[in-house]
Amino acid sequence: MKKIFAINLGSTSTKIAYYEDEVCVLRDSISHDSNALKQYPTVFDQKDMREQTILDYMAQHSIDPAQLDAFVTRGGQTQPVNGGVYRINEAYVEQSMSGDYGTHVCSVGSAIALDLTRGTKAVPLTVDTPCMDEFEPLARYSGLKEIHRISSFQALNQRAMARYYARTISRKYEDLNLVVVMLGGGISVVAHKKGRMIDGPDGLEGDGPFSNNRSGGLPVGPLVKLCYSGKYDLKGMMHHINGEAGLMSYLGTTDIRGIQKQIDAGDKYAAEVIDAMCYQTAKDVGAYATVLKGEVDAILLIGGMANSACITGKIKERVSFIAPVVVLPGEREMEALCESAYDALTGKAEIQEFVPVPRSK
Repeated sequence: MKKIFAINLGSTSTKIAYYEDEVCVLRDSISHDSNALKQYPTVFDQKDMREQTILDYMAQHSIDPAQLDAFVTRGGQTQPVNGGVYRINEAYVEQSMSGDYGTHVCSVGSAIALDLTRGTKAVPLTVDTPCMDEFEPLARYSGLKEIHRISSFQALNQRAMARYYARTISRKYEDLNLVVVMLGGGISVVAHKKGRMIDGPDGLEGDGPFSNNRSGGLPVGPLVKLCYSGKYDLKGMMHHINGEAGLMSYLGTTDIRGIQKQIDAGDKYAAEVIDAMCYQTAKDVGAYATVLKGEVDAILLIGGMANSACITGKIKERVSFIAPVVVLPGEREMEALCESAYDALTGKAEIQEFVPVPRSK
């Protein structure tokens, strides 16, 4: 029997799952008070707190780290890698925790996984990391030779939900062309071509539609002028576009249910802001449909905001002429982590080794 423990770190939560072979024995989500988290200058400074939270949970449920076969986590921000299962090593953690490739708390999970498997038989693993790169060559051009478009979005859930959808219609994921819209903390629209994610946004550092607290793509000229206005330094500007932007900038909140109550009470401005977010998302769906040359089998709306009939309805009315629109709220990240780890442990999937590549100057 293979014992697998999985973690998935979100901005204010630590999701946990414990599997024995392919059977889920425990699944939980531990919430962290957002005000308490403000004491940590960066997400990387949360490592000890998050790690102790996980150890306390394991002790509470009599899970011995020494008896695990794998400890798997959602991956961190690193250099581009192929999809699939990776062994977490020191180089992977160093890159993830450097912040050089983006700042997200999921990187902390990589450091925790390596820590908690030291001196044990458990293999520290990650699956379909946020920096997995399956782009086709044309997708990499930006318009400036110094800047390359990169793949950086919630690849784990994108692929997990696409595979799940394929199973529900008794088809192979590798035989389908899909446009998958992740409606989460960020909004990422990705083109899936026959089992590969061939184009998508840099959802972390300003691409695609605006979302809860992210700006998405911005008009370049005004953005450059704002950067040189003297109002922001580099750190402040990066936080401004990923933390203070989107719904937070327009409405001062990211609470979709609260915003819906405002709209129901007659707040026309809040209604227009949500309309604009859905409008931008629909525009991206149309753009990525052209990447697939219009050969789209389905458009999938996934993630937490897909629970909002208002949001999915507004997107559907603009894009349903392209292909059938399927609403699949939520995520299957924990299932994907544990099932992929099991496949790796039993030889059904390759465990790839992370080898850092020197950055070009």
